Amino acid sequence: MNTHTIHTDTPAIPADDYDTTAFYAAPDTIATVTHTTAPDAVPLPSPSASTADVLAAVREAGRRAVPAPFAETALVARPLLRRAGFPVPDGPLSYAIAPELTIRYAHPAASAVGSAGCSGENDTLLVSGILRRVPWARTATAVIVLATAPSGPVLFTLAPDRAVLTPGGNLAGEPRDDLHLTALEIPASQVRRIPRHLLDEAGHRAALARAALIAGAAERCTELTVAHTAARTQFGRPLSRFQAVKQEQARLIEETALVGAAVQAAAAPLDTGSPAAAFAVAAAKTQASASAAEIARIAHQLHGAIGITQLSPLHLATTRLWSWRDEDGDENSWAVRLARSVTATTLWPALTATP
Repeated sequence: MNTHTIHTDTPAIPADDYDTTAFYAAPDTIATVTHTTAPDAVPLPSPSASTADVLAAVREAGRRAVPAPFAETALVARPLLRRAGFPVPDGPLSYAIAPELTIRYAHPAASAVGSAGCSGENDTLLVSGILRRVPWARTATAVIVLATAPSGPVLFTLAPDRAVLTPGGNLAGEPRDDLHLTALEIPASQVRRIPRHLLDEAGHRAALARAALIAGAAERCTELTVAHTAARTQFGRPLSRFQAVKQEQARLIEETALVGAAVQAAAAPLDTGSPAAAFAVAAAKTQASASAAEIARIAHQLHGAIGITQLSPLHLATTRLWSWRDEDGDENSWAVRLARSVTATTLWPALTATP
């Protein structure tokens, strides 16, 4: 597999400076920004890779704060395109789950029953509405949109330059753009009718991708904090020798391990399409989002003032933790889904199931 690496000594990259075309030198290649001179890259997993392998790569991308839609491409867009029967295009991809779009058929059927546009001679669509906060829309070669047409759930591909783009970003400066669609015609060749469960799977994949990124960023916070407290001295001894610091470090390591375990446990159910996938993904995103704030708090507390500066690499991890915590559902929304996914008779088997 090809790899392509970009090195930089600048820890922060403004959102307007993102150009992920530079990160895709070949179809299966993605580069990472590193802060050393050693060759270092995170390759995109092969299309046949298991969910566990993809999650491992996404976690590494989160740990390195890769400035590209790695998770969106590898864990969400590519699998959904394959499941829907589309060829997978080269380059970075993004996604939007948009049940609020207004969709009608562009060529209403002559024998339609009901209002005009409720059925069509073919699947060409007219789409209106706003796709809000689409990850990396400005740099994606295509956005995979999942919505509901008059006939039911559909998946279609959208080139971002066909929409009116309003740039935006999250706290970490990653692009989160709005795409405005006004009676935009989507050719039938770019539309697939999909079963309802694939729409659910899209939400699960998006949430698990964000949880895996959080797991990687949490690992980075732990690495940086342990190194800092070992090197920084106060009153003649390293910070890591103080009992209060040891206790906080232990809690940081514990929270990081919890997130990693929850993400890993969700891989097998999602891979097999098991009914347990909804429970496992809800547990992973609930834990990841709940732990993100605590991990960032401890890391910054033990770093002190240096941790909030642009000179410290810590902010690359913590600003992403704060952003990813809320994206694709926060801990409260996923905790509700977690509770609804089990009943008194299914709770114990779900907790004790072996992947």
